Amino acid sequence: MNRHPDPPIISVRGLVNRFGQQIVHDGLDLDVYAGEVLGVVGGSGSGKSVLLRTIIGLNRPAAGHVEAFGKDVWQLSDAELLELEQRWGVLFQSGALFSSLTVAQNIEVPLKEFHHMPQPLMDQIAAVKIGLVGLPEDAGPKFPAQLSGGMVKRAGLARALAMDPEILFLDEPTSGLDPIGAGEFDKLIRDLKESLGLTVFMVTHDLDSLYAICDRVAVLVDRKIRVGTLDELLHDNNPWIHAYFHGPRGRATQCSHETATHPDGRAALSRPV
Repeated sequence: MNRHPDPPIISVRGLVNRFGQQIVHDGLDLDVYAGEVLGVVGGSGSGKSVLLRTIIGLNRPAAGHVEAFGKDVWQLSDAELLELEQRWGVLFQSGALFSSLTVAQNIEVPLKEFHHMPQPLMDQIAAVKIGLVGLPEDAGPKFPAQLSGGMVKRAGLARALAMDPEILFLDEPTSGLDPIGAGEFDKLIRDLKESLGLTVFMVTHDLDSLYAICDRVAVLVDRKIRVGTLDELLHDNNPWIHAYFHGPRGRATQCSHETATHPDGRAALSRPV
């Protein structure tokens, strides 16, 4: 039952992805709603990143439909897809920065690709995005090799935000970060979501991120997908889902977040949409 009054901003129906004889997704359905943070989890080989890449038009599915903003992604012309791509930003797992370009130049790449802007204006936009993601001003002229892992993630995020997107796709954004850095990045995403009105589609393996910032969680399991709030998934009887949320790490994460209560004393387990 659809509990949302508005149509989804992303709608996936009957998605099939296969590589040779291996079927990764088999008739997968998923809706993503404007303004939510959706966390996507699953076991190794469940196709989390494949799903993300299929939605943004980088991986052609064997069957099914993907709609974004009411448009079928895989029925668009190249020009129409290019126009649609301006409405979302993507942060890939490694940051995917161009090593030969400075941080500022990396942020300016989509500005040059989609718009004809004078250089001073692009420099101003890059500086704004650098500040927006919490990087110091002197990060702009530095090259990726001169940055820490956390700074590379933030630089990649700044580039993803260059076009003022409506949707932000994140592929394992806290991977490789220490717990403090991961927590700070989670807070950054939550703050940006609130201040910019973003919709966030986040592939992750980080249980802390699910509890900290996600409104709903989508679990890839048995080539399908199950979606719900954390409270709902904690009561799901699927063996993999139960092991994921109720195993040693899951119990420890749940316990730590149960002790972080709201001012009125209620435990902060989840934030249903």
